[in-house]
Amino acid sequence: MLLQEKWAGYKIILASQSPRRQELLEGLGMQFTTEIIDVDEVFPDSLDKDEIPVFLAELKAQPFKKAIDEKTLVITADTIVWVDGEVMGKPLDYEHAFDMLMKLSGRVHKVITGVCLTTKEKQRSFFVETSVWFKPLASDEIDYYLKNYKPYDKAGAYGIQEWIGYVGISRIEGSYFNVVGMPVHRLCEELSKM
Repeated sequence: MLLQEKWAGYKIILASQSPRRQELLEGLGMQFTTEIIDVDEVFPDSLDKDEIPVFLAELKAQPFKKAIDEKTLVITADTIVWVDGEVMGKPLDYEHAFDMLMKLSGRVHKVITGVCLTTKEKQRSFFVETSVWFKPLASDEIDYYLKNYKPYDKAGAYGIQEWIGYVGISRIEGSYFNVVGMPVHRLCEELSKM
């Protein structure tokens, strides 16, 4: 059965401001609305890298849990960039973004997206990890990218689908769409199981 048919009777809420996540869900042919309830995205220091985005995705789902009815599905997600044992979130400003990209330059890092699917009765969470290799980036390349693309709403200060991805990423291992912000293949699998 197609996902569109399975979930046809449901109101689907994508709890994300990310235009990339919205575009990917639209690409699946699913009808949905977007709704955001702000939460303080803080996680315990004791969490492993794979647990952090799942914890944050579940945290984003909490405010919806009591408010939804039996025919509502809420999709929440969080993406982190992991390098040198630390999380790179969204950059604060130009300098912070520049430092992040310099740290990623010439190296491999992990992009991990946690997704939480919530209905009145069930909650299902998972994560997907992708390895991304950057070539060594020149300062003028980073400067050009930041001034022209302003990636301040992106974990790790870059979008794989933008100029920096075209010229800077030499290879990936895993899901491309996960790096964009939503591992859609795995999302389809999990929605089919629910």
